[in-house]
Amino acid sequence: MRQTVAGAVTAAVRDLVDDSDLRMIGLTIGGVYVVATVLAIAAGYDLGGIVNTLRAITVFAAGYGMLVLALNLHWGYTGLFNIGVAGFMAIGTYVTAILSAPPALSPGAGLGLPIPIAVLGGMLAAAIAGVLTALPALKMRADYLAIVTVALSEIIRLSIKSQTLAEVSVAGLTVGTGGGRGISYPAPSDAASWLIELVPGGTLLYPAGAAVGIARPVVTGLVYMLILVAFTAAFYWLLVQIGQSPFGRVLKAIREDELVASALGKDTRIFKLKVFAVGCALMGLGGYLWLGRSGFVNDLSFRPDITFFVFVALIIGGAGSNTGSVLGGIIFSGVLFYLPQFISQNFVRAARAPDTFVEALSGDLAGYLVANISALRFVAIGVLLVWLMQRRPEGILGHRIEAAAAIDLRGGRPEGGEDD
Repeated sequence: MRQTVAGAVTAAVRDLVDDSDLRMIGLTIGGVYVVATVLAIAAGYDLGGIVNTLRAITVFAAGYGMLVLALNLHWGYTGLFNIGVAGFMAIGTYVTAILSAPPALSPGAGLGLPIPIAVLGGMLAAAIAGVLTALPALKMRADYLAIVTVALSEIIRLSIKSQTLAEVSVAGLTVGTGGGRGISYPAPSDAASWLIELVPGGTLLYPAGAAVGIARPVVTGLVYMLILVAFTAAFYWLLVQIGQSPFGRVLKAIREDELVASALGKDTRIFKLKVFAVGCALMGLGGYLWLGRSGFVNDLSFRPDITFFVFVALIIGGAGSNTGSVLGGIIFSGVLFYLPQFISQNFVRAARAPDTFVEALSGDLAGYLVANISALRFVAIGVLLVWLMQRRPEGILGHRIEAAAAIDLRGGRPEGGEDD
């Protein structure tokens, strides 16, 4: 009887989301919101605190969503094993910062260019770095691309940390990364204040928020959150267009069998270089919009674990699926990353928890788990990865991987559903 009920519930949920990817994404983030709201209420948060918590979750989800979509273009569409995501994020963010930072701004030094030009420059720099990285590596097996990209990522991080590049004079202009101090620049989140001022009646958001206990910075943060969500949607739309184009079909043919694609007259090396450049440019933009949103970054923002997290999110959602990439970003950032940290910060018991897990087994196991939940989330990530590899290696929506043919001869439903 219990199995029958569980099967009926599963079938009902599948019917509810199977015909709409937008509904699937909405229900997933909605479920995270419900859990977060309950936890925030239990922690004694007022309305402003609850809204700010949901805002933070959405910002994390949008940030990971952009990066996972960019990685999906490499790994899911083309089969390129890029594990240097953090490095390309750093290039895009730092070049944008250097180009936009006023010359007198410290730490670091910039050129004071308009932000749109700086953003384009950052994306171009990340794309060029991607091409230069892939150019020699693509002559060899795919494993070497992974080695080259992870090595480059660390080289980039250590280079921007170096005092040698903290301030450099070039043709009478002083630019620099700020070294270990980091670099300050006009914050992209300031676009939220500009947008509020631009829209007629937008400034009414501030008194309206204050009337219900939502502070002015939270209101501004909510607007920037919507900007990030819009960029995530734009990333999604771009990947759908690429996937459905002749260029995208060649990419998927390379993923399935590069030898066959070459035999059909396609210069696979050129295609891989192009897609690597596009994906790296998106990673650079995503890094600037998300990790660089406050107007300050340093080398600690681009540690190798960022690449690992993005890959975990892609594995959860399913490589080759754009909707799966967004779902993976939401589940990883919300369920596996943010909420355990929230619990650790708000529900750690005042009483001293057992020092070791062995002690906890014979005592306060719940107290030990709650007190260490922020660290134990990495254990949970490992357990989840092992389970996925054994039970569902394709991820949540990996079974919907797009075929290389213009028409899916397998008879499956096109990726993205009715909402593409």
